Amino acid sequence: MQFVLYEDESRNNFLPFTYTRPVYELRVGIDTLREKWEYFLGKNSVLSCEKHLFPLFGKLPGDETDFTFVNSRFIPNIFLEKNIRSLKSGELLVTSENEVLAFRIKLNHSKEIFQSVITRSFINRLNLKTIFLKNNKNIPILKLLSCPDIFRINGAVLREDYKRIVKKRKSQSIKDKHTILYNRSQIFLEKGAVVRAAILNAENGPIYLGNGSVVEEGSVIRGPFALGEKAHVLMGAKIRGDSTIGPGCKVGGEVSNSVFFSNSNKAHDGFIGNSVVGEWCNLGAGTTISNLKNNYSTIKRWDIATNKFVDSGLQFCGLMMGDHSKSGIQTMFNTGTVTGVGANIFGAGFPPKYIPSFSWGGAEGFETFKPEKFLELAKKVMERRSVTLRKEHVDLLMHVFKMTND
Repeated sequence: MQFVLYEDESRNNFLPFTYTRPVYELRVGIDTLREKWEYFLGKNSVLSCEKHLFPLFGKLPGDETDFTFVNSRFIPNIFLEKNIRSLKSGELLVTSENEVLAFRIKLNHSKEIFQSVITRSFINRLNLKTIFLKNNKNIPILKLLSCPDIFRINGAVLREDYKRIVKKRKSQSIKDKHTILYNRSQIFLEKGAVVRAAILNAENGPIYLGNGSVVEEGSVIRGPFALGEKAHVLMGAKIRGDSTIGPGCKVGGEVSNSVFFSNSNKAHDGFIGNSVVGEWCNLGAGTTISNLKNNYSTIKRWDIATNKFVDSGLQFCGLMMGDHSKSGIQTMFNTGTVTGVGANIFGAGFPPKYIPSFSWGGAEGFETFKPEKFLELAKKVMERRSVTLRKEHVDLLMHVFKMTND
């Protein structure tokens, strides 16, 4: 039997991030959903996703015909793993809310099945026996339903990731005499992590510093917090809890309950809170995001899937920024702003709360960011992290350009 990580039809709830990645490549907590599931199920899982994403992210099975499909937007734990592994062929595992968690089938497969979204209607046609997930009140079932959930549950997921990753391991030491530590037992440094003249406070949650990461002088960090491999917290930064700075990112200024996926920059002063920033983004000096309305009411955000504003139900909600988007100096984003992929935002005033993919401009209006100019910029940005813009990247980005052309 082989496991298959798949996306269900809710993947569009995570646009703009799922324009350029499957759901299982979303980062929440310390690592991605895929990395979490691979810890529990093994690294030989099949990776199912839409056809245009497959060259960069997918993985076909070998000659197996017995598969357990696992809904990748759930946050894995030992309890879920046990229930999934106990499935027999022809069984469907659902939650008390009747959401599909996993199902097991024998399948003489073709690659098309693994290059598409697995819908509930497809599952219903399989005539599987329904098994309800046994309730365990001691272990909450966490899952992603939409973009804001990424920051909303980030702190809880980070705490569980920390336990899993550091279990029975010893942290690297912190020898810098000018660094102040609170609750040292909940601070973990991977090999090559460096801290200089900083304050790390893990009294409210753990702090994890990845391989080769750097915390520069004067930084103040409160847990729970995760800093990815080779990521930097820059001089004088103020990082509040429930935040994740992914691999290769460089972040300064003030950050609160936000998630940076990887290889993105916020190198200067300015506030960002209750936000999610994709990959290869750059926030110019002084860029500030509002995360709370003056009247303290819940925040509406643009939902790309339904093409309308929806009530997030949240009092705090900042910016959702898709991959390869940039902001110029002193850019101001309103509460609940959503930008697509490859947007370049600049100029005075607040830009609209929805900025479509490949937009060029600001509050006074937008034009299309021409593909050849966009790709030229993307190539330069990626080379700064010693990453080559490959044909697969170009094909994916141009597919997104066509998808969002209207």
